[in-house]
Amino acid sequence: MEEIQNDTEPCRCPWLDVSKPDYVKYHDEEWGVPVHDDKTMFEFLILESAQAGLSWYTILKRRSGYKKAFANFDVTDVANFDDDKVEELMQDAAIIRNRAKIKAAISNAKIFIALQHEFGSFCNYLWGFVNNTTIVNSITSLDEYPATSEISDAISKDLKQRGFKFFGSTICYAHLQACGLINDHSESCFRKKELT
Repeated sequence: MEEIQNDTEPCRCPWLDVSKPDYVKYHDEEWGVPVHDDKTMFEFLILESAQAGLSWYTILKRRSGYKKAFANFDVTDVANFDDDKVEELMQDAAIIRNRAKIKAAISNAKIFIALQHEFGSFCNYLWGFVNNTTIVNSITSLDEYPATSEISDAISKDLKQRGFKFFGSTICYAHLQACGLINDHSESCFRKKELT
């Protein structure tokens, strides 16, 4: 049966696989929306660091599994996970069972809390790198998407010095895109104008 092109569908970013409804929903409703609450920011940090070496869609499909496994993304609870909890999570097929990533999520949670105390909130810390203003890039094609930037280099370096793991510049840049510190919706994407 021949597929009929739906002309009423809005134009979206060129990286998006529009054949995956959950991916489209994520793009249309969440990607690039400025995040200013620490709970959502922590959720994305857990998911982004789990992504290292994998596709974002691989993690997106397991999001509900991560939510259950990581205490509904409660940073205090995650910071208190012990070795028994690590072993339990290593048996959880709903998440990526990578011991180093699981242990990193726990140690990152502790650093996240320390940054909350130092800056008033983790969001204050992170948004400070962009002067509390979303950076808007002009992207017209897939090959124009950067993997890193000077800002993602600076943030990942600072966090690494504080002990953060699985959050190099590439993962950091993806996090900044996802949480709306950088608007990388393409010029033709309907969300670009809505978020600018």
